[in-house]
Amino acid sequence: MEECPIARIVVISNRVAVPKARGVAGAQGGLAGALNSALKEHGGIWFGWSGAACEEFTGQIDLQRHDGVTTATIDLPEQDVEEYYNGYANSTLWPLFHYRLDLTEYERQTGMGYERVNERLAGSVGPLIEDGDLVWVHDYHLLPLGERLRARGIDNRIGFFLHTPWPPTNLFVSLPFHERLVRTMLAYDLIGFQTETWLESFLHYCRKELGAEVDEASGRISFEGHETLARAYPIGIDFDHVTAQANTEAAREAEERLRDSARGRTAAIGVDRLDYSKGLPERIDGIGRFFDTYPDRVRDLVYIQIAPTSREDVDSYQDIRNMLEQKTGQINGARSEFDIAPIRYVNRGYSLAELCGFYRASKIALVTPLRDGMNLVAKEYIAVQDPEDPGVLVLSRFAGAAQQMDEAVLVNPHSPDDLARAIHTALDMPLEERKRRYEALIKTVRDENIQHWTKTFVSDLEA
Repeated sequence: MEECPIARIVVISNRVAVPKARGVAGAQGGLAGALNSALKEHGGIWFGWSGAACEEFTGQIDLQRHDGVTTATIDLPEQDVEEYYNGYANSTLWPLFHYRLDLTEYERQTGMGYERVNERLAGSVGPLIEDGDLVWVHDYHLLPLGERLRARGIDNRIGFFLHTPWPPTNLFVSLPFHERLVRTMLAYDLIGFQTETWLESFLHYCRKELGAEVDEASGRISFEGHETLARAYPIGIDFDHVTAQANTEAAREAEERLRDSARGRTAAIGVDRLDYSKGLPERIDGIGRFFDTYPDRVRDLVYIQIAPTSREDVDSYQDIRNMLEQKTGQINGARSEFDIAPIRYVNRGYSLAELCGFYRASKIALVTPLRDGMNLVAKEYIAVQDPEDPGVLVLSRFAGAAQQMDEAVLVNPHSPDDLARAIHTALDMPLEERKRRYEALIKTVRDENIQHWTKTFVSDLEA
């Protein structure tokens, strides 16, 4: 019996990981590495915005091929970037999806720009899609793209994966034209969410607001003659890639550098994009509360916060940077001595290999977002720990990762007292308990890796 040929994949995302443009060693791990691997196996194209702005939209596609993967990118006019990307995607959808109604901006003009860019992307990628291709669309920037492709006669199987949370119905309905947006999403054949929580919120909206027929057990949504399957697919890390990076010379040098600079103190680390969803001011408040409650431990603990800047064109991101600098300065001013400072705050990025070294040297990791679709830092930290002397993961209950990693020390990131107690617990945790927690966590991180995530989603889309 002949085997069916493997379907080609067309990946569509806001930005494309063009290999030659990624100069940092190890940068092809994670999502980019997994999607590149899937494209190498199946063949296909990765399409999206180039990240560059142009004077007017031409739709000209830049096709490149590197290491067996074809990428296709287009430039967008400055107005599109401002309205679609900085505006609707990152000033409306991103805060709303992270439960921050206080930061959500509702501007008709940016909404129109968002729809215009999705229409332009559909028009550009449409001719690249061949009969039998599987189309895989990613993230909140492109929620209506499937419907735009259907309108152009694309009847291929089209899947969508949301990397962020999906908010409860009573928050989502604050979005103007929310019903129209979800109707477009139901043009997809398969919709993936990071966790069961986000999936349940979406199913509840479809049943309550659209009156769709929803089978909660299977995730099948029947609406206006079309059936969509919605499921949870918790994303993982590229475990083999991360552990390989942890064994490089760059990682060993970074580990030694942090250990030497800690000068005998236990190092705790946080690695986060500078974003209000990550709970960084609240985390610094918790660390301040720890030192207030246990002032004698200022010589036992040093906290390193690595927070590369992001989306600097959005005002709320500038505000959070100013707030962090102020809070960190206040704690260091009150608690530093001539030879030590309790907090180090670094506004730059590091390679994955260097981060693995820092993780290995840190006996505590603080991963305390106020809301997060998953959070892969938590998984990277566990992946590189020494099995004989593992560190302790302190994890927000509101990160998607908490549903898989309940052997971490779970905390309410809004409570400085809860964070202070968790740090104290982690600092004094006996080796036997640290190993027990680690052994449960590493099994999840190793087995439910990003290759498992990719294959499961693609198999379900194909089926």
